[in-house]
Amino acid sequence: MSASLKHALEKNKLTLIVSLPENRWDLAQAAMQAGVDAIKLHVNVDHRASGNHFGSVHDYKEVFRRIRGEFSGPLGIVPGGSFDQIKRDEMDQIIDLGFNFFSVYAHHQPSWMVELDSIEKTFAITNEYPFSQLGKVKHLGISALEASIIPGEEYGSPLTFKDILAYNALVQQVDVPVLVPSQRKIETFDVPLLYRAGVKAIMLGAIVVGHTEESIKAAISSFREAIDSL
Repeated sequence: MSASLKHALEKNKLTLIVSLPENRWDLAQAAMQAGVDAIKLHVNVDHRASGNHFGSVHDYKEVFRRIRGEFSGPLGIVPGGSFDQIKRDEMDQIIDLGFNFFSVYAHHQPSWMVELDSIEKTFAITNEYPFSQLGKVKHLGISALEASIIPGEEYGSPLTFKDILAYNALVQQVDVPVLVPSQRKIETFDVPLLYRAGVKAIMLGAIVVGHTEESIKAAISSFREAIDSL
């Protein structure tokens, strides 16, 4: 039985997630070997940070089955890059393939997705979401919030204390764990401060891990060591 995201977030001081730049077995294997806690994949998305286009669930069924067969941790997916790209039949396939959770921007997420059984629900917000509109969401069936709050034109720049203040404020605003994706070029020395701000997971994407087996393994290994040292 694969672990749930909720269990990982409750058990770990800080959970280490990788958002893979491509849906490839070799990249997933490198992440697993480096000690990642959870893996996130994508379908139906033009992904800004990685520069890649992701096709439909059908295009990746075999690699998804292989990753699920070899990885016992939480496996997540971004099911679409817009409201129109998220399909009920594909969500059924995603659940059948053994994914534990989905992550999607709230403004892209059809309301019916919140009622899906057998998969955990997380949602993402942008810098355009006023924190005052957020609050208790656990009772709506939400497991976590992804704080994708860095403007696109600032992707890849260093983390600032202003960012820490924003994450800290968001943690205090909601009643579910806050996940921070590496829209900034997060460094290992940022880990203790993110932890003290109350962040429950760091999600490393292409900006930090790169696009190769070697770069993914090196980045995850260094963050694994930093998190284990907390």
